[in-house]
Amino acid sequence: MTSQQSDSTIHHPEGRHYEVRGRRLWVETEGSGDPVLLLSGLGPAGSHLVFHPFFSALAEDHQVIYVDLYGRGRSDHPASLAEITFESDVADLAALIEELDLGPVHVYGFSYGGLLGQALALDHGHLVRSLILANSLHSPEMWQLNHANINRELANQAPEVWARIQELRAQGFVSTDLELREQFAAATKLVRFFDPDNAALLLNEPGARNIELYPVFVGADVDFIIGGEVARLPDFRPRLKEITAPTLVLAGRFDRALYPALQRDFVVHAPQFRFEILERSGSFGHVEEPEAVFALLREFWKAG
Repeated sequence: MTSQQSDSTIHHPEGRHYEVRGRRLWVETEGSGDPVLLLSGLGPAGSHLVFHPFFSALAEDHQVIYVDLYGRGRSDHPASLAEITFESDVADLAALIEELDLGPVHVYGFSYGGLLGQALALDHGHLVRSLILANSLHSPEMWQLNHANINRELANQAPEVWARIQELRAQGFVSTDLELREQFAAATKLVRFFDPDNAALLLNEPGARNIELYPVFVGADVDFIIGGEVARLPDFRPRLKEITAPTLVLAGRFDRALYPALQRDFVVHAPQFRFEILERSGSFGHVEEPEAVFALLREFWKAG
């Protein structure tokens, strides 16, 4: 996903580095009240910037915590990208929550962040007060379906783009090569947003996405076949019933990658989860319907 808006005056809340497990993670906080830890997505390579400025509205009555995972954003970067794994991300976050010493936190997991949230809730349940799964996934199989859905939409709705993608693949390009990334990015707003113009609301700044990490973590030809660390992710479906923290699944009615039908699969495997559809959103509910998202979160937390 290519962010559209770049501004050197982007406001970041006060932040600092926390050292956990021998590495420094960048953390920003704003507001006061019950703590909410935001875990970002944009694949596994994005920084916390995807949440700015939208979650500042939640800071009116909660302590909002933004974190950059190891190797992403303003956190330390390893000498070798192979050091970054799903298991190490989970371990870093568990250690960070302990270091913050806030007690159990509400976890808001967006996309890849939702996978991390599931692992935290299952294996470090004492640290998780509640769990929000927003536009997220439960397995490598679901990640693969996500890309298959995108490709089908592009073939049907942007046939000129799809034809160019096929031409480039015939020349030997893989999906993380620059030439193909440009083609996929040009049409992303079609499949990821209720209103394509809302793609311009996403901010951008240097380091907002680790482009080098992405193909290592997901595989060089991920838009067609997942690989790398993503192919080794746990399949959480058999364990979802074990999650005791109150859990809310948020789906966008117009998400054409992770369709609401796919998101509803969470509650098929974990009937104790709550499932809500945002009626004017694609993948980015907090961007397209922030007021609706925050109203749901506040009501959910109050009920829990």
